[in-house]
Amino acid sequence: MQQIEEIKTRWGLAPHICTVVLYEAGQDGFWIARALSKLGYEPLICDPASIPVERHARRAKTDRLDAIRLMMCLLAWLRGEYDRMHLIRVPSIEAEAQRHLVRDRGELQKEVMQHRDRIRKLLRTVGCWQDVNGDVSTRLAMGKFCCHDGAPLSRELHARLTRECRRLVLAEQQFAELEKDLIDQLSEPVQKRIANLERLKAVGPVGATRLVLELFWRHFDNRRQVGSCVGLVPQPYDSGESRVDQGISKQGNRRVRSLLIEMAWFWLRYQPDSAIARWFTQRTLGNAQNKRGKRIAIVAVARRLVIALWRYLEHGVIPDGAVLKNARTGG
Repeated sequence: MQQIEEIKTRWGLAPHICTVVLYEAGQDGFWIARALSKLGYEPLICDPASIPVERHARRAKTDRLDAIRLMMCLLAWLRGEYDRMHLIRVPSIEAEAQRHLVRDRGELQKEVMQHRDRIRKLLRTVGCWQDVNGDVSTRLAMGKFCCHDGAPLSRELHARLTRECRRLVLAEQQFAELEKDLIDQLSEPVQKRIANLERLKAVGPVGATRLVLELFWRHFDNRRQVGSCVGLVPQPYDSGESRVDQGISKQGNRRVRSLLIEMAWFWLRYQPDSAIARWFTQRTLGNAQNKRGKRIAIVAVARRLVIALWRYLEHGVIPDGAVLKNARTGG
């Protein structure tokens, strides 16, 4: 701020002139942009990967050159060249805060699975092949686990497993508490959008909550923006006689992208009469053994599905051929 005001004074600029501040997205999040906005500046956050760089094998890279390149991209963007760099949307404070709920839930669920997997692997080292589901701590205290020859576990291994079980119990308790109160901590409009999304078969509470909080908090103008935001758009390479399909861009929110792939498989299972499922069947019909072809087609299904879900939430358009959970059929 001091440097900006000094430059304004040196150049004879008015104190209230519009000042644009550009910086690259990083681990600082969005607090810098919010703080600058309150002070009267116009902050812009760019995707570092979208800044064009030289393709020389050994290119000069210094802080000074990076600042000059950022300044050139900013000037071009202000002139209307919006393809020069990609800006990041700043979510509202409420939308960003609500993300912690679903992300913490995912981390706790992953931590529970890691603890159980670690306990299972430790038991395998002594030839114990019992399952580690249920209340492992009680079974360990009762001496239900033993070595391959029936001998009890060593004192050191037993102590390590006990500590691991304590961490497992704590993670499970935190996961259960968060799972119980997660929806109640959300605002009423968000709860309504989640409930509307859950009405579709193949869309569960976890998937609906994560989609609304991670993706559908922002406004999209068209379907291309939806596909680009989740990184499920193709990236062709067509130069001269070289034409290569580079696959999807994999830009945007990776959590949403992996979730959509899982939801696509569920959609094929529980919505077989929908237009999206029929499209997948037509593309893969006769290639039952071609697993790679199905994996490629399921990505296209995920892109079509997220666009259909966006239209359903924003405009109330039910996906073609889709069935609602509360729909009644029969004569």
